[in-house]
Amino acid sequence: MERQEVIVSRDCAAVTVPYGSPVTIEAGCEATITQQLGGTYTVMVEGNLYRVEGKDGDALGFEPTESVEHKHEGPITADAVEDAAWEILSTCYDPEIPVDIVNLGLVYSLKVEPAGAPERFRIEMSMTLTAAGCGMGTMISDEARNKLLNIEGVDEAVVDLVWDPPWSRDMISEPAKLQLGLL
Repeated sequence: MERQEVIVSRDCAAVTVPYGSPVTIEAGCEATITQQLGGTYTVMVEGNLYRVEGKDGDALGFEPTESVEHKHEGPITADAVEDAAWEILSTCYDPEIPVDIVNLGLVYSLKVEPAGAPERFRIEMSMTLTAAGCGMGTMISDEARNKLLNIEGVDEAVVDLVWDPPWSRDMISEPAKLQLGLL
């Protein structure tokens, strides 16, 4: 997506990037949309980066988006839930990098377990960040958890942030390296 200039039409909740502090972008501000991926927006206002959730897209001139439950085409099995989980996680983005958390190599493990009733499951996931001091860590892991909870048949999702092994560029997928100009 090319950068797009917009005027913010109403006060809008946002989070500072990379610190993760909540703020309000005021109506009438000029904003440059630098990234529109995974149902969120990264905008620059007066030289500062902010992340705006899709539900507030109308403030930027877009249709607001809400979380949508992922429905399975067939039976709800552990394999179907796991496939859906990987698909959903590929829609979670670091607001500074136009590559999803799966292709960045941030997801270290994903385990789907029965949750005590037929067609009901629990997901345990461990992930890391590109930098241990990243203030967006909680926001990114919360987004991943919320998206996993929107998978049909998932009753619980636990996302743990871990630091071992430390993330490195070697963990980025080949297509993502190409996209980022690292090859």
